[in-house]
This record gives sequence, C-alpha cells and structure tokens, in this order.
Amino acid sequence: MKLSVGIGRLIFLGVLILGLSLAMTPTVGGIAQAGKVLRVGLAEDPDILDPTLARTFVGRIVFASLCDKLYEIDQNLNIVPQLAESLPDIAPDGKSLTIKLRQGVKFHDGTDFNADAAKFSLDRHLTLPGSRRKSEISQLDKVEVVNPFQIRLTLKSPFTPFLAQLSDRAGMMVSPKAAQALGDKFGTQPVCAGPFKFKERVAQDHITVERFNDYWDKDKIFVDQIVYKIIVDPSVRLANLKAGELDLFERVRPTDLKEVRSDPNLVLSSMVGLGYAGLTINIANKNGFDKPSVQLDTPLAKDPRVREALELSIDRKVLNDVVNDGEFIPDCTPIPSVTLYSISLFYPQAIKCLERDVNKAKQLLAQAGVPKPVKFTLLTSNAPDAIREGEVIKSMAAEAGFDITINPVEFASALNQEDAGKYDVFAIGWSGRLDPDGNIYEFKVCGGTLNSTGVCDKKIDAILDQTRAETDKVKRGVLYAQLMDLNGPPDQSFLTRRDIIYLWHGVNFVALNKKVTGFIAVPDGLLRFKGVKLGS
Repeated sequence: MKLSVGIGRLIFLGVLILGLSLAMTPTVGGIAQAGKVLRVGLAEDPDILDPTLARTFVGRIVFASLCDKLYEIDQNLNIVPQLAESLPDIAPDGKSLTIKLRQGVKFHDGTDFNADAAKFSLDRHLTLPGSRRKSEISQLDKVEVVNPFQIRLTLKSPFTPFLAQLSDRAGMMVSPKAAQALGDKFGTQPVCAGPFKFKERVAQDHITVERFNDYWDKDKIFVDQIVYKIIVDPSVRLANLKAGELDLFERVRPTDLKEVRSDPNLVLSSMVGLGYAGLTINIANKNGFDKPSVQLDTPLAKDPRVREALELSIDRKVLNDVVNDGEFIPDCTPIPSVTLYSISLFYPQAIKCLERDVNKAKQLLAQAGVPKPVKFTLLTSNAPDAIREGEVIKSMAAEAGFDITINPVEFASALNQEDAGKYDVFAIGWSGRLDPDGNIYEFKVCGGTLNSTGVCDKKIDAILDQTRAETDKVKRGVLYAQLMDLNGPPDQSFLTRRDIIYLWHGVNFVALNKKVTGFIAVPDGLLRFKGVKLGS
C-alpha cells in the first residue's frame, strides 16, 4: 500500500491577473496538509481509539500523540510526571497515594483538566463495560478529589505495579464532556489532552492528528500534523521511506536492517523492547474470553504433555535466525532482561529454556495417547513476517508429529477471533510494560481482561496476587521465579502449564529519513514526537 503525494497545479487561464495568487495544497493520500506534516508508517491498523477499551500496541503508538497520562516513562525506564505535577506522596502502609495535578492543562475540546476530570477518567477505566484497564488497576478502591488539582487514590491493598500502570493507558485522561456526550462512540472521535488532536480516520488506510495549539507543553511540538499510514508489508514501508513518501516507520524487518544502515539518507534507531512473541494456546476459551471458562476438547487444550511436546519441537534460536535474522533475543519467559525484575537479577539460578528435542516430543505424545499427527490451526496476522514465523514452526513441529494449518488473517480480525475463542493457537506478541505485572497478570489470572486462553488456576492466582502486594524487589523476584519454575507443577508455574509458549524478546527498530531530528527511542517502542523536527 503506497503513500502517494500529489502537488496541486497552478493553472493560468491565458492571462496573469496581478495581485491574485493561487494556493498550492499538497496532499498525502488525499489528505490536505498544513505546514510541517510528519508521515509515519504503521505495521497494523489500530483497534478502537478509546484508551479504556483499546488493546493493541499500534493503538498505543497513536495514543502517544493524542492522550497524555498522569505519568510517563523516559528512555532510561524512569517514571516521570506528565499530567501529574510530581511523583505521588505514598502513605506508609502503601495503600494511599496523593497526586498533585498539573495546572493550566486543557482537553482538545477546550475544557479544563482538573481533579474532577482525573477522577472521571480513572472511574471510567474501572467501570466502563468492556474496559481493558479494569484488571490493570483492580486494586484501586476509590478516587477522591482533595482540591481542584489534587486527588487521593485509595487501594484495597499495597499494589507495587500501580505507578507503572498510570504511566500507560490506565493513566490516560479523557475529556468528561466528550466521553459523556459521545458514549460508546468516543473511540471514533477521541478527545484527550495530548500534543495532537484527532482529525480523521479511514480504516485500513490512515489516521490523521493535528497540532493542539493549547497544549500545555506546546513549545516542544514542531510539526503541525501527523499522518499515520497503515502499511502492513514491511518491504512496502521501507520502499515508501526510501522514495520520500514516508518520514519514518516502526518495526523495521530485521532482514532489512542492512539496507537501512547502508542508505546515507536514512537513520536507524533501535532499543531492546519490553515485550515478547509467543504462541497463545486456547485451553478453555470456548465461548469468549469474558465468559466462564469451558475446557476445550482438543489434545492441546486437555493435556499439558501435548503442549510441552509442541514447545520441544521448536528451536528458538533457529526460528529467530530464520525469521528475525538473528537480531532478537530467544527466550522462554515473558520478562525481558532489560527490566528490573529480570530473573537473572533476582533469582540465584536463571531459567534455562528447553532445548529442541524431537524424540522427547514424540515420547510425550505417545504418553498422552493422542492420535497422530496432532492437528491444529495456527492463527497469524497477514503480515509477511508472521506468516513466515508460522511456516517455520509448522515445518519444525511436523517432525515431532504435529500437522499445522496456517490461517493468516488481518490483524484486527485475528484479535476478534482470539477474543471469541475461535482459534486453536495464535502466534502473537505483546509490546510489553515497564513492570512485569503488565506482561503477566492480565494474561494468567482467572477472568483477566487479556486472558484469551481461558486458563484458571487458583494457586497461580494466589502467587500473582502476592507479586502485586510485595514491595521488596528481591522477594518479588523470587515469587516470579516460582511462577516460572520449569520443574514446578502446572497449577503453580505458568511455564509448565504452557498456556503461552514464549519464543523471543524483540528489538524496536525505527527507520527515519535523516531530515527527521530529535527522535528519542524508548524501550516500550512507542513513537513520541516531542522535540521532533522535520527539516527540508
């Protein structure tokens, strides 16, 4: 999908009328430009642009321009104030946080951001039907307005990941006036307090945002408009960048890195990410992730030995070499080494991932007594790299006795299938969060808002709840190590339960035209445009 740039023509009708000038209006894909327009290539079309309901990584990229949060993270993974004036005052018992809010902030509809608005947004995250933020901040008991620019948050119990959650979508503030007026249509016309305001969206094509002139930190914004262009194929994104039809794009394909690095007109930015890629296995999501768990009648769902056999059939290093040109980090856990709670830092014995062992995989299938080959469908996005990943896994697993059918689907549709439980195995990644809770809890806890596998083990839930309450970093790391003990029982270790088979941690590669300056990479992979300038 190419991004075309057309230039309006000056037409002279025989005579030149002095004093009359004709304005030229450049367009990007038919979109009128005004001033400096930054054209950004996205790998997928975001889901709903409502921070309470959204779930995609690519949506978070757009939110970084639209919706400021109470807190932000910097390139060194420090939590810093954004719409909050300072870090919170935390009570000695860890159950109360008092937050001073920045004054002089306006939403895109001109209404004021204040304590009432902050309370509205947090309450909305907790109570709106279908909220994806509810379990992220489930320990939040109540929000009180102390004064016009101060709120007090009372927790049910100490909640260590809370501040990290407020530096992501759970901390995004929306206009109460707009949210109440638009209701369930808010995601089609989002109104927040970020540096850019929503202009238009054409599904599967582009999203346009424009500079918000009343932004509280407007002196750091140097472009007038951003056009997010949805281009699924990474080779097409690169071709558009080289042709000058994009200014930058996210998720450079590792096999394209050499080409980017060798081009004198391009700049490559990279940062080890916070997320993971893996195989999500449908175990008990028969009627939809928000419905009670019902065990599926499939070999993969019923027997952890079959899931272990699938893992043993995969060579993570070879998979990474073939799909990612060896640029990513093979691993079997959801916690990347860049985070504070990396197992290698807080547990005396780092996890040693299973090596590929086809013979043992065959033995496990024999012990499970399942008919061979074990057939299942592997759901992937329709992106070329996702399909290639599926093909490599299919080839490897076939040697152990699996027969995989690959089902490539447009990304948003694939997510809908996952939610509805209409899948066997889904090859999908997670962009990652600053605190490991954001990579684990919602996916593992009974009834979690991202628990599309349907798994539910009360013993694992109890340990997960301990990780949220534990404030001592070393003790918390030991709890995570217990949850990831490869010798532990499946009802106490999610690595042996294998509802998700983790494959690698990614590196966030962003390619930019050299005329784009001031871009700073952050490990969460989001594209932030404060300080970014677009030269001629």
